[in-house]
Amino acid sequence: MDDFGGNDAKSKEVVRLWRAWRTVHEMIADREYELSEDEVKISLDRFREEYCSPDGSVNRAKLNFSARPSESMMRKSVPAPTAANPNPGPDCGPVWVEFLSDKTFGIQQIRAFAKYIITNNYKAGIMVCHVALSSAARKSLVSVENMVKIECFLEDDLLVNITHHELVPKHVVLSREEKAALLKRYRLKETQLPRILSKDPVARYLGLQRSQVVKIIRTSETAGRYASYRLCV
Repeated sequence: MDDFGGNDAKSKEVVRLWRAWRTVHEMIADREYELSEDEVKISLDRFREEYCSPDGSVNRAKLNFSARPSESMMRKSVPAPTAANPNPGPDCGPVWVEFLSDKTFGIQQIRAFAKYIITNNYKAGIMVCHVALSSAARKSLVSVENMVKIECFLEDDLLVNITHHELVPKHVVLSREEKAALLKRYRLKETQLPRILSKDPVARYLGLQRSQVVKIIRTSETAGRYASYRLCV
C-alpha cells in the first residue's frame, strides 16, 4: 500500500504520526521495556482504525502509552554500590510516552508533564512533540533532571528509525557487571575508552546514561564481525 494513499493534509498527517508512533515503540522495545510484538508492529490500516477520529484526523490522546522495564533492563540499570548505598536497586522503572498536541512548547508544558510523571509514579517520561522546544523550555527541562528523567523528541526526527539504516552498526548497552569485566579484561580505566556523547542520535535512541558503556558491533570483509566499546559522556 502507498503510504500516502491520499493527497489531503489529514492523510499525510496520519502517515507521519503512524511512522513516529511506530519508531517510538521500536525505541522503547530496543531499550528493553516490555512490549508485545503486536504493539510494536502495527500496520497503517490498523493505526487508522484504532487512533483516528471519524473525520480522519489522529486523536493524539490515544497515542499515549506506558511500559514496564524487563528483567534484563533492570539488571543493566543497577548503579555501582557506594558507601551510602552498598546494595543499590535498579535505576529504572515504568516509562510514560506522550504525544503532545500543543502548538507551542514551553515551560508550562514541561512543568505539567513533570508533575504528571511524578504524581503517577513513573520513573521516566518521553515527550513527543511536533514543535521545537523554546530556549526557556530547554532550561526548564534541565532544572527538573534531579527529580525525574524526561526526554523530548520531535515527531520529524522519528519518521525513520535511524538504527535500521544499513550504515548504523548494532549497539548493545552493557550491564554494570559486563562493563567491569571488560575493563578488567583489557586492564583499562573507563576514561581510557573511546567516547560517545549522550546527545548522539543512537545514544538518545537507546537512552544511554553517562558512564554507561555500549558495545558496537560492525561487519568487516576480513574479520567478519568485530566489536568496539564506547563510554557515554
